[in-house]
Amino acid sequence: MREYRVQVGGEESQVVVGRGLLERLGDLIEAQVDGSDAPPTFLAIDSAVGETHGKVALAGLGAIACGSALVEAREAAKVASSVETLWDEMMGAGLDRRGLVVGLGGGIVGDVVGFAASSWMRGVQLVLAPTTLLAMVDASIGGKTGVNVRLPGGGLGKNLAGAFWPARLIVSDIDTLSTLDDRDFRCGLAECVKHAVLDGDEAMERLAGELEQVCARDPDALEELVARSGQVKCAVVERDPREAGGRALLNLGHTYAHALESREELDLRHGEAVAIGLMAACAAAVETGDSDPGLGERVGALLDRAGLPVRLADGGPLETLRAGMQLDKKRVRGRLQLILPFAAGDVRIVDGPPESVVEAGWRAVGAS
Repeated sequence: MREYRVQVGGEESQVVVGRGLLERLGDLIEAQVDGSDAPPTFLAIDSAVGETHGKVALAGLGAIACGSALVEAREAAKVASSVETLWDEMMGAGLDRRGLVVGLGGGIVGDVVGFAASSWMRGVQLVLAPTTLLAMVDASIGGKTGVNVRLPGGGLGKNLAGAFWPARLIVSDIDTLSTLDDRDFRCGLAECVKHAVLDGDEAMERLAGELEQVCARDPDALEELVARSGQVKCAVVERDPREAGGRALLNLGHTYAHALESREELDLRHGEAVAIGLMAACAAAVETGDSDPGLGERVGALLDRAGLPVRLADGGPLETLRAGMQLDKKRVRGRLQLILPFAAGDVRIVDGPPESVVEAGWRAVGAS
C-alpha cells in the first residue's frame, strides 16, 4: 500500500493506493477522519458498480453506514437535479452536519457527490473511493467538484457550477480496475500521458517503458503508475489550490477537449477528448514557433499505444468547435487561455493566443 498527502488550501487530503482497500473502508475512515468515533457515513455508488464494488464497500463500512444511493455516471446526468436527488437521499438517511459522504465510482460520481457534500448542511466531510483509472490519477485529487449546465445553443457546459471541496480521504483500490471496461480504462491513460508531459522527459520515458504492463493491467505496474501520476497532480495543486494561476497547467489539452465534449453527437468520453486535445495543444505550440517540433510525435505515439484517438474520426466543423471554447472556465478577462507544451516539462499558460495558433490546433486533429 502506498500513501501520500496533498494540501489543498488549508485542508489536507490523505491518498491511499493499494489492493483490497474497499474491504477495509470503515477502518481506513476511522483512522483518517476527524473525531474519536467514525461519523455516520452515507455511501453514494456509481450505478455501474452497485452490484460489485458497491456491495464490497458497504460491507467494508459495516456499522458506520447510515444509508446509500445509486448515481448515474453519464455526462447528461451530471446536472443540478442529480445533486438535489442526493440531498433527498441524505435527508432520508438522517445525515446531519457530523456525517460523512463517500463517493464510490468514476470522476462523474466524484464530481456530483462532492458537490452534494459541499452543500449539504453547508458542508459535510467527504471521502472518495475512485473505481476508474481516470478518477484515481486525476478527478479525485484537488478538491474540485461540479456539474454541467445546459448551453443556450445546445450541448453541455462542462462543470460550470461547482465548488472547491477537498476529500478528507481518497481510497484508490487497484482491484476495482480489473472490472473496468477497456474504453474507460484507456481514458484514464490520457491523463497519465498528460501528467508525464508536465513532469518531463524522464516521466515520459518511464511511461513508455511500462505501458505494455499497464495496458495488461498488471497490479504492481498499476499501483506504481496511479501513485506516481497522482503525485504529479498533487504537486501542481499544492502550489495553486484554488486555480488562481499555475494550477491551470493541469488543463493541458482540456480547452480543446471541453469544446469536443460539449458536442454530444461526437460521442467522446473525457479521456478520448483529452487525448485529441493534447495533440491539438502540441500542434498549437508548434504554430507559435517556439516549441519542440518532435514533442507531438512522442505524445501521439504514447496515446496510440494506449489505444486512444489522436484526431477526430470524421473531422468536425471548426467554427462550431471554436465557438465551444468561448465558455471555457479558463477565460481571463474575456480572453481565451491555452495551456501549451513547448517541451517535455515545459508547459506554459498562453493568455490570448493568436487565432492562427488556436486554429492550427483544431486543423491538426481534423477539424475544418
